Amino acid sequence: MPEISTRQKQYLSRKKKEKHLIFAARILLFVLFIGLWEVSASRGWIDSFIFSSPSLIAKTFLTMCRDQSLFSHIAVTLAETLVSFFFVVILGVGTAVLLWCSPRTSQVLEPYLVVLNSLPKSALAPLLIVWLGANERTIVVAGMSVAIFGSIINLYSGFCQVDPDKLKLIETLGGHKKEKLTKIVLPASVPLILSVMKVNIGLCLVGVIIGEFIGARKALDILLSTAARPLSSPGC
Repeated sequence: MPEISTRQKQYLSRKKKEKHLIFAARILLFVLFIGLWEVSASRGWIDSFIFSSPSLIAKTFLTMCRDQSLFSHIAVTLAETLVSFFFVVILGVGTAVLLWCSPRTSQVLEPYLVVLNSLPKSALAPLLIVWLGANERTIVVAGMSVAIFGSIINLYSGFCQVDPDKLKLIETLGGHKKEKLTKIVLPASVPLILSVMKVNIGLCLVGVIIGEFIGARKALDILLSTAARPLSSPGC
């Protein structure tokens, strides 16, 4: 193997130091934030009843871990998030493929997808409860509603931006829509699909939490609602 030159060693050492500095700065920023939060709550600069404090959160977390009341709620929320994420991935990729295969259909549906994606999803949650009832299915649908329309639009736009010269080459060789899709479009869109999936997992969690605030019987939002009840109903 060729030996590494002095300049290469200096460059690698500089990059390594820069990486360590960035990591240390992130840790320091987090510690400063936690420390400022704790001091602000203890000194009365912020209302500790509303904003709590890191020490109270840690104490409550340990207590709930000991009696295992936290894990069952986490499991419910996690399961609902994963189910909604699974359907978003399947329906998002499938619908984007159908729109790409049928340009006329995409032209008809595109404005409706844009409108549906722009709707405030928190306002849809009460309607979903009325339509579907207060159950886990409604919460999963609420999680899907936050991510599905944006996922379809982004994936379809990515499919349409595939290199046209490669598609013409498939046509020249006698290929059809199926060959274009399987040989060019989908392989070239793998980074886009993974990127959209990264965003969707967070959006599904947000949608599930929105649905749980209204229709959940056992989930993380039940804990939040129970903790916040003295604020909204002081006489209870």
